[in-house]
Amino acid sequence: MKTNTQLKFTKEVLLIPFFFIFSIWAVYWIEIRFLLNFTTAGILPRNFSGLKGVLFSPFIHSDTNHLFNNSIPLFVLISFLIYFYRSVYLKVLLFGGFLSGLLTWIIAREAYHIGASGIVYLVFSFIFFSGIIKKQFQLVAVSLIVIFLYGSMVWYVFPIKEGVSWEGHLSGFLVGLFFAFVFKQKGIVKEQYEFKQTEFDLFFDEDGNFNPTKIEEELSEEDK
Repeated sequence: MKTNTQLKFTKEVLLIPFFFIFSIWAVYWIEIRFLLNFTTAGILPRNFSGLKGVLFSPFIHSDTNHLFNNSIPLFVLISFLIYFYRSVYLKVLLFGGFLSGLLTWIIAREAYHIGASGIVYLVFSFIFFSGIIKKQFQLVAVSLIVIFLYGSMVWYVFPIKEGVSWEGHLSGFLVGLFFAFVFKQKGIVKEQYEFKQTEFDLFFDEDGNFNPTKIEEELSEEDK
């Protein structure tokens, strides 16, 4: 399939990330409006009741700064994901989000882990590594743009800041890398160039040796 048939702007490129961001802000508004606290619906590692956070934690945030820090990267990265990886974006978001949350539940320290930053790292990692793996010039360019915009995020897969779920970041990052390999043959791939025979090629035999008598033989066959 040719590249230009896959890169097509549709309303879902903007609507899906907008709906996701609207949802996380709506959940936070409900918490503030009705004096609720949904933190206990987050991921509580190695606790059976904490598994519900695998589904709910991306929609729960601690404060407005937490929301702002996730909202813009979410919008930009998910838009890129849908536009450039249309055939697999749902699998990356749904299955990738689930696996990121599950991995966080397995490896993280005992505390409630909330926020959509795991999704941010999932999509960031997938877009970056997928472009590099596929070696398709447009996707490589997107990878470079993503690393330029959000490359500093990589540091936060390490425990360098107290109160930040670096385990959630690391989980999303690793799952994104995994999915980049899983879907390396899906969607846009590096174009394969085919070399067609020209009249000049008739001067050479099958071994690549110059053979001007070959074209004379070809011409004489045509005259018959």
